[in-house]
Amino acid sequence: MPSTFLYLGILLGVICIWFVLLKRPVYEAVLISFIVLLTVTGTWGSALGYIDAGLSTSLLYSMTAFVAMSIILTKTKVIDGCVAIILSLLGRVTGGAGYVSVVASSFMGALSGSGPGNVMATGSLTIPAMIKSGFPRELAANVESNASYMGNMIPPSSNIVAAMGALAALYPEMNITTGQFWIVLWGIGLWFILQRIVMVWAFCKYYKVKPMEKQDLPDLKKVLKEGWQGLLLPLIILLPFALDYLFKDTFFTARLGATGAKYFSSSLLLFIAGLASLYACLIAKDKKQVTPTSIARMFANGVKSIAPAIAVCIIGYMIGAMFKELNVAADMEAFIESMKFSKLGMVLFICVLTCFLGMVIPGSSLVVIFGPVFISTLVSVGVDPMLAAAMLPCICGVMCGITPPLGLGMYAGMSLAESEFGKTFKNNLWWVGAQFLMQVLCLMGWLPILGL
Repeated sequence: MPSTFLYLGILLGVICIWFVLLKRPVYEAVLISFIVLLTVTGTWGSALGYIDAGLSTSLLYSMTAFVAMSIILTKTKVIDGCVAIILSLLGRVTGGAGYVSVVASSFMGALSGSGPGNVMATGSLTIPAMIKSGFPRELAANVESNASYMGNMIPPSSNIVAAMGALAALYPEMNITTGQFWIVLWGIGLWFILQRIVMVWAFCKYYKVKPMEKQDLPDLKKVLKEGWQGLLLPLIILLPFALDYLFKDTFFTARLGATGAKYFSSSLLLFIAGLASLYACLIAKDKKQVTPTSIARMFANGVKSIAPAIAVCIIGYMIGAMFKELNVAADMEAFIESMKFSKLGMVLFICVLTCFLGMVIPGSSLVVIFGPVFISTLVSVGVDPMLAAAMLPCICGVMCGITPPLGLGMYAGMSLAESEFGKTFKNNLWWVGAQFLMQVLCLMGWLPILGL
């Protein structure tokens, strides 16, 4: 066990120094930690095997497809109209701007795949609206950032692809389809959206927030006319997975066979991203943005956002392959199980561990490197395997975005709201605490989850 702690300590130490202290990109920190681990463990001879494992993971290409889709949806602004429609409907109620932030940002975050980017995009509309209706600046910043990071746990986030990969690797006999997994994720997501809505309501009561002024509300007829086509995007993305879940056995398996239905389910991850991107191009208002040349330029300019995310995943898979060969995950799992936690104790331990790890390691890296460990240890105390895997994007991907010092969402919200760090940080603790509590309630099975 000492070697396991040493390897994990090296990984965390290098990332802390390179990413947190030196403020270098996280993919550099993860790559350097991989090189240092190769040296310490004397496994340079296996380096090509680890690289091959990182590059040959099929789920990696699904992640790439959804990241590319997020660039097209963001650049063409086809879902801006959806935000305006929601604002025109909910802005007229007390605290409506806050509810708009929760609903619109959860929706946008699931499609865009970028927490900080979603804060900046949606927050440019919702944060000024919240401040105008009486939200303190620090509260407006936190409502938006906490809603935006919901995208990390609501399909089609790339974190979800990694979590499903970990579940399939551990329990191939379950033969879980993408549709089945996504239904559970939506079921979990609904509880966290409700939690954020309740918190907005409570803060509105405390601060005596008012409805938005009528002149600040978008005209419903106008925004419906201009943005109704964008409302079909969720249907295009989500309907195939819902059909896969509902009719897997009665329709697809009967016609395609068990193997055919399985591969049909997995192909949806690539097919739907392309279909949604094509639809976004068809309904884009400015057709000059979606010419072949413009799309090529769009991706060229978007390399800075695509490459780091994909690089972190590739290197994360490489480290995961190394840890598997060194039995790090198995040793860590054995150590945790030796502590003889009860179910509640294990759930609390994993939630605290991921909270602190998420302060220095991005959520996608946590899911890739430690996901199998977290799933198997939770299952060992009675947590449903599907639930354990479906909660990974939540306990890793969301927590890392809202908890300082890696809480990029909070800093993005602060910049738009022009709020003070101290006040924003104190208010953020309420949101982090509520997130933690909801994670425990879900993992303990104390809340009914759709699809389980």
